[in-house]
Amino acid sequence: MTQQLSKHSVWIFFILFVGLGAASLYAAPQMGNQQTSAVQTVTGCLQKGLETGGFFLISADDKHWELYPDKEASLTEHVGHTVTVTGTVPKRSAAQEEKSQPYEKKETAGKQHSDLQVSGVKVVSETCAK
Repeated sequence: MTQQLSKHSVWIFFILFVGLGAASLYAAPQMGNQQTSAVQTVTGCLQKGLETGGFFLISADDKHWELYPDKEASLTEHVGHTVTVTGTVPKRSAAQEEKSQPYEKKETAGKQHSDLQVSGVKVVSETCAK
């Protein structure tokens, strides 16, 4: 009797192992697409972008950040101020990036570039240090 139970246990273990392995392999690529990027916080001088409705910020480490504000994060009234913005790296299509490229090239002046979907803004100073 214990020998029969032992044989059944081996088969049950094998079926569970194969089944769970296949399920995890199937789910892994889907989970990767749903991951959100980490929250970033950047401080610098907020400037009006060349693109209609665009804004950018040059951070203390001389990096150009193209900003895309959420509805709750109004940037218009803070242009020319030193601000700290919080957000995540947006997922932009190739067409969106292509449309922005000419403006970004003029704004970056050779600086390293990143995009930021802004969810919050805090004024650090009413002016920008030069």
